[in-house]
Amino acid sequence: MHLLGQHHVSIMTGKAEKNFEFFTKVLGMRLVKKSVNQDNTTSYHLFYGDAVASPGTEVTYFDYPGIGPSYHGISSISATSLRVPTTASLEFWASRLDFFGVKREEIEGRAGRDTLAFEDFEGTRLILAADNDESGVAPGTPWAADGIPLEHAVVGLGPVTLTVGDPKPTALALTQLLGFRKVGSYPSLAGDFAEIEVFATGEGGSGAEVHVEARPDLPRARLGRGGVHHVAFRIPNEEEYAKWIDRIAASGLPNSGRVDRDYFRALYFREPNGILFELSTDTPGFDIDEPVESLGEKLGLPSFLEHRRAEIEANLRPLDL
Repeated sequence: MHLLGQHHVSIMTGKAEKNFEFFTKVLGMRLVKKSVNQDNTTSYHLFYGDAVASPGTEVTYFDYPGIGPSYHGISSISATSLRVPTTASLEFWASRLDFFGVKREEIEGRAGRDTLAFEDFEGTRLILAADNDESGVAPGTPWAADGIPLEHAVVGLGPVTLTVGDPKPTALALTQLLGFRKVGSYPSLAGDFAEIEVFATGEGGSGAEVHVEARPDLPRARLGRGGVHHVAFRIPNEEEYAKWIDRIAASGLPNSGRVDRDYFRALYFREPNGILFELSTDTPGFDIDEPVESLGEKLGLPSFLEHRRAEIEANLRPLDL
């Protein structure tokens, strides 16, 4: 029983329309599901992924107009990586980000990979990571977007970075509870701090890594627009999901228990430093209520909310995408 890698990362936005423009027009990702926050159906939930909504490729956004800014610090998911095929892809993206006026850094090495860090218009910290044919979790299927050659397209989630005051409790949760293994470390790019530790699960590689950064100098983060709400890790099927339910319950960590999101089954809990983790099944997938060819074109509701469609639509603000 092991986790396969990243499933999705969920972030907060105060401007869903501009968020849609950034992820689909600038980054060239596909809107694979336009739905609602199932815990607050007056709010949209947008999912961006690869061409076929493969598990491990989704960046999702909760829409909260008027939400305040995030304040970076410890006990947070401080950076989200997106996989691209090669270092040449990073050079393409450096030019493209410059064209759109996106704040970025130079191409630098992280954990043995070439990477390019940048921020979206709300301060979300994103990193493009070049695969360069490394082994590990397979990439997704590139989406054909205007102005972006397929050989440079985003093909899934890469490593997530967790920033904490004390890395030991988080490392123990990753290794002893979730079955990750430490596979290396690399120097901090922020200054004279401890090396960032690299943990991997499943087949390893970019799509199955968590990087733990120790920053005892920082205050606790405050979540707002551009901040990451949680990271989800992949469970292959519902049989293993049941085993993970038991495992997390036995750990003594407070958790959500079984949660049916219709498109996947979920389990939520906070690791010892307070970062919200989710375990999510690959099955049944985002195409259970609309064909792959037309994903994201209509408001998708889970089956248990479908009978409330008229009410939910009436209470949602107009969203022109």
